[in-house]
Amino acid sequence: MCVPGCQETVARRLSRRGLLKGVAGVAAGAAAFTAFPPPRAAQAQPMSFSKVVDLTHDLMEDFPTYFGQPGLEMERMTSFETDGFNMYKWHLVEHTGTHLDAPIHFSADGKTSDEIAVDQLVVPLAVVDVREKAAADPDYQVTVEDLKAHEEAHGPLPEGGCVAMNSGWAAHVATDKFRNADADGTMHFPGFSKDAAMYMMEKGVVGMAVDTLSLDFGASKTFDTHYAWLPTERWGIECLAGLDEVPATGATLVVGAPKIKGATGGPSRVIALV
Repeated sequence: MCVPGCQETVARRLSRRGLLKGVAGVAAGAAAFTAFPPPRAAQAQPMSFSKVVDLTHDLMEDFPTYFGQPGLEMERMTSFETDGFNMYKWHLVEHTGTHLDAPIHFSADGKTSDEIAVDQLVVPLAVVDVREKAAADPDYQVTVEDLKAHEEAHGPLPEGGCVAMNSGWAAHVATDKFRNADADGTMHFPGFSKDAAMYMMEKGVVGMAVDTLSLDFGASKTFDTHYAWLPTERWGIECLAGLDEVPATGATLVVGAPKIKGATGGPSRVIALV
């Protein structure tokens, strides 16, 4: 079941699309595109690594989901004992487990998962640590000030790269605190603020990643960060694991995104080369 306000917000967004026809709508769209053109892939650099970190949670039928309903069911089709080989049929919601948000997920005509250029899926990674702030405030949103502080300590955000939020929330994945829903069904977990997303776009960042269920903080009813980020041909990753093992800068992120034609995203094997 959708959290309060979710379906209404999406419906309002869809109904407004009809008002964007005509010269005024085209002009407004062109201005937004000019302000934040599609990101460029990071320029390939010689690299070496000594450790591979798996940033992917095990996906199980009871893995917590945004809507609170199972996102995966596995139906056995054959067994080794009776058929000589094992095989399952998956009944899968795209946005389940550690997964990709493709641009089309929150836009009318953005790229689908299979259309994301592969050179935008192997990129430099910056990890912004907000664990203390998130522990004090589960509704915490990464701010522009957090990003600037990270740059002051570790250098510029990577153009053509990905910025990940480490809120410490991955530690709660096996408990109710991962969704952290109150009596009204509103969830409380950290995310990126819209202003932070806009700042990262100015810096040419291509990917945004979180260790929670949403790029937006859990209590959001308007999904401002999703709507600001994804329509500019950028992608997101939700439900990351293992960020404690990755340095603030210097790692390379490898996103094994699903290459399913027309997909709005999907479970992905995500690793960091350190």
